[in-house]
Amino acid sequence: MRIGLFAVGRLKSGPEKDLASRYLERFAKAGPAVSLEFSRVIEVNESRASSAETRKREEAGLLEKNLAEGALLVLLDERGKAMDSPAFASLLGRFRDQGKREMMIAIGGADGLDPALYDRADAIVNLGSMTWPHQLVRILIAEQLYRAVTILSGHPYHRV
Repeated sequence: MRIGLFAVGRLKSGPEKDLASRYLERFAKAGPAVSLEFSRVIEVNESRASSAETRKREEAGLLEKNLAEGALLVLLDERGKAMDSPAFASLLGRFRDQGKREMMIAIGGADGLDPALYDRADAIVNLGSMTWPHQLVRILIAEQLYRAVTILSGHPYHRV
């Protein structure tokens, strides 16, 4: 299954971008052994619309344009389901084992995600109940993707 990231907002060069890239590279190298592949990161600029609702709707439209037909959609949202790393790995493994070919994990903009996306989403996951800057969310999900691969492959990276 190919997994991509969609992010509203761009990471500037610096330590955050370097760290996110490092974990995505690890994921890309280790993933094929468990039939998970890294496809791409799609970054879009935040909407400049005057209202939050319009900004979210415009950003959702950009996500929909970049979502392959039949692709799974996983939203990252503080109101989503809390899960530990093994449960996240299990979620990815279940989707893969169901024969799903594509998955996009979406990081919304500063205003959050458009309500219409919640109806379309196959899963809504939170990375903790605190609010995180988008740069850190990119690092957190990149690391969790790599960790999921190590869990699914039995690698000792994840220790309990």
